[in-house]
Amino acid sequence: MQRFLLIISAFITGLTSCTGQSGRAQQERDFPVQKTEAEWRAELGDKAYYVLREEGTERAFTGKYNDFKKEGVFTCAGCGTPLFSSETKFDSGTGWPSFYDIVSDENVLEEEDRSFGGVRTEVVCGQCGGHLGHVFNDGPRPTGLRYCINSVSLNFEEKE
Repeated sequence: MQRFLLIISAFITGLTSCTGQSGRAQQERDFPVQKTEAEWRAELGDKAYYVLREEGTERAFTGKYNDFKKEGVFTCAGCGTPLFSSETKFDSGTGWPSFYDIVSDENVLEEEDRSFGGVRTEVVCGQCGGHLGHVFNDGPRPTGLRYCINSVSLNFEEKE
């Protein structure tokens, strides 16, 4: 029953908590990594462009890093900035890679997201402004946070 409730929660989260379309982050700040929209489209491909630049989301349980277990660092697919350590990754049951902490306050920034009639906290790359996902206050200790992140917005550098 608990697994069923987690799956239902993941579905609802996907509909209401891991999407956004306003372009706030890219429009309101000047980020160190700047590219034209044509450059972003060419470098990222359709799915990554949709998530990173248009603040979309991938479907739950479809991302390559959801059940991923290797040790290393997850980086921004747009610019290579280190974002999350595999040491803070956990199985939230939501269908997206989840982390309870970030690598650096400068690398992952928070933005208020008022899309879809609610207020959430969007997380973006601090170097290129790419949309990563959202952060929620329902994660494990020690932070109590759950960074709900789209796999397509990440790359992975394996620990040597």
